[in-house]
Parts: sequence; C-alpha cells; structure tokens
Amino acid sequence: MTEIVHFTIDDGVGVITLDSPANRNALSRQLTTELDAHLRAAIANPDVRIIELTATGTVFCSGADLKEQREANQAGAQTGPGPLAPILELMWQSPKPVIGAINGAARAGGIGLVAACDIAVGIETATFAVNEVRIGVIPALISVVLVQKLTRRDAMQLFLTGETFDGRRAVEIGLLNSAVPADQLASEVNRYLDMLRLGAPNALGGAKRLVRDVPGMPMHEAFAEMAVRSAAHFASPEALEGMTAFAEKRPPRWAAG
Repeated sequence: MTEIVHFTIDDGVGVITLDSPANRNALSRQLTTELDAHLRAAIANPDVRIIELTATGTVFCSGADLKEQREANQAGAQTGPGPLAPILELMWQSPKPVIGAINGAARAGGIGLVAACDIAVGIETATFAVNEVRIGVIPALISVVLVQKLTRRDAMQLFLTGETFDGRRAVEIGLLNSAVPADQLASEVNRYLDMLRLGAPNALGGAKRLVRDVPGMPMHEAFAEMAVRSAAHFASPEALEGMTAFAEKRPPRWAAG
C-alpha cells in the first residue's frame, strides 16, 4: 500500500504532509492511521522541535471519506471518523508547537485539523465550512477543538448554517492566525517558524500548556499552579542558559544554529 501521509525533518521542523489529492485528502482510514503514526513519531523524535502540518494539491482536507463511510453503512458495519479524536488530542496536547500550512480548502473534519494547530496560516482564497448538518450528521468531534477557538456566536452560526467562508473571514473569527496570497504561504509559515526557533523547547511546551490549562482553572487555583510551574522553569537548565546567553549578548544554544 502506497503511503499517503509523509513525514520529513528539516532544520528541526517535522513536516507532515497529507498526500492523497485524488480524494481531496479525505480522512480515510489509511490517512488517519498514517497521520496518527507520524504525529506520534514527530512528538517522540528529539530532532523535531516544531511540527508542521500541510498537504499537497489544492485542498487541505475535505473531511470524512464519505465514499468509505457510505460503503461501510451499506455493509452494516460500525462507522465513524476513524482515529480522528486521538489525532486532534495529540495535536492539542503535543509538547511541541504545531503549525498548520493550510494550502487550500478545508471542510468538516479538515477544519478540526486546522483548529487543533497552535498556529495556522492559510491562503486567502481557501474556503472553509463546517457543513456536517447538510449531510445529516453533526460536527461532534471537531467541536471539542473548535469551540476553544471560536466565540459561541460564531460556532453556533457555522455549525447550524454550514456556510462557506474564506481565509480572511477565518482570521476574523480566530480559526487562522494569518491569511496570505498563495504565493506567500511558504514565506509566511517560515516567518512563524523562525520566531518559534527562538524559543527554548521546554519553554515552548510549557507556554502552550498555559493557554490550554489556565482558562479552565479557578483564579486562586490558577495562581497557585502557575507559581509552581514558574519556579520549575526558572530553576531549569534552559533558563540558566537563556539568562546566561542574554547577559553575554549571544544567542542561546537552541537558537544559535
């Protein structure tokens, strides 16, 4: 079976590429299985500091493989979205930053992948839609990450209407961090990658956890927990190197390459 999700490492960036343009990078069993495996490999690999998720073709991800789902339904098999939930959770909880290079349209579960990225850059002409209700299902799994990025008003509107919107609107509602012309996508992604490379690996993971954890904590509990985390990072070898490098007016080791 030919691989349809690829994993390469380039200057500390683990690049995971969806490569099934014939079915618009739909979330087939094969694609989700391979994506899950490559995400785990990237997280475990010490040479990877940042994970980039992108795709080939003109569509980033069209959502569920409806042909596969329909055939399973007709055969009376148990159907579902494959291992999408573990993939979204892996991306959300990854100690390494995940950046999405959104090269084209995303629908349904594909928008879940976009929302699970820590930073997402897309092209202005990319179109998006949470269109599950139009085929008689609901955006259940992807809602877990989408409602963390969108206001309740925007989530309700998109979930109920299934309307299509472009990259600029995706920035306005918080799904994308930036939307650029197609010929500027690589340079915009590289701009973010260059900034991320300046951060210490453990500090990046710790900072990401703040954004994930603090909103769900009562204030008193949050201050207590953050005091513990702050002390641990200030006492770390990374902090010693960072403060020493600052005093010596040189780049820290993680940013010197």
